[in-house]
Amino acid sequence: MSGIAIESLCKSFRGRPVLRELTVNVEPGGATAIIGASGCGKSTLLRCITGLEVFDAGSVRVGDATLGATAHDRVSALAAIRRRVGLVFQGLHLFPHLSALENVTEAPIFVRGDDRDAARKRASDLLALVGLSHREHAHPAELSGGEQQRVAIARALAMDPEVLLLDEPTSALDPGRRREVSQVLRRLCERGITVVVVTHEMSFAREVSDRVVVLHEGSLVEDGATDDVFRAPRDPRTRHLLEA
Repeated sequence: MSGIAIESLCKSFRGRPVLRELTVNVEPGGATAIIGASGCGKSTLLRCITGLEVFDAGSVRVGDATLGATAHDRVSALAAIRRRVGLVFQGLHLFPHLSALENVTEAPIFVRGDDRDAARKRASDLLALVGLSHREHAHPAELSGGEQQRVAIARALAMDPEVLLLDEPTSALDPGRRREVSQVLRRLCERGITVVVVTHEMSFAREVSDRVVVLHEGSLVEDGATDDVFRAPRDPRTRHLLEA
């Protein structure tokens, strides 16, 4: 299992600070929800963790791999970070011409060089894990939004990450489909995978996580057990967010 240690992370776009000296530690094996108003830096944080955004200062450590801000640090650590971390984007980017099973097998075969039969067996097991054994041969257009989301989760898991990051995984789902995704994520935590979810849906954050991190304008304003934060937030900015 791997946790995440984010130390003094800074990121600006065109001179506008988006992340301000952000320090967060995510313990391995749990589910952490990152919440905050739109534009507070939630999605940018996920992209910095995976190296998709180059940050200006600070560091990100996943397990024993540390990603820094300098070019040398990035070259030496980026591959190690990406071996440990899976990311499910808000736009799922499933291949429309491939079945659910084929979507899940592509990366292990063509990126990692896995044996095709072994990759298909692994993909089938992962689709069963997310409750989609009966939809292996369906194409994305034939799947509901919740089913597509679960295929995207299975696809990320096919590369055997120790940490799974999800960006607004329920933004287009009705309550029933949100519950399906929540159940899958809790199941992953039970298997020892560290789950980090960015969400603007407070009910989903409360249901899926055991810890909540609250961002405001790129700064950490609250960090604690989910029940504690929702029942008795300490910071007035958190109270305003939850009331809104």
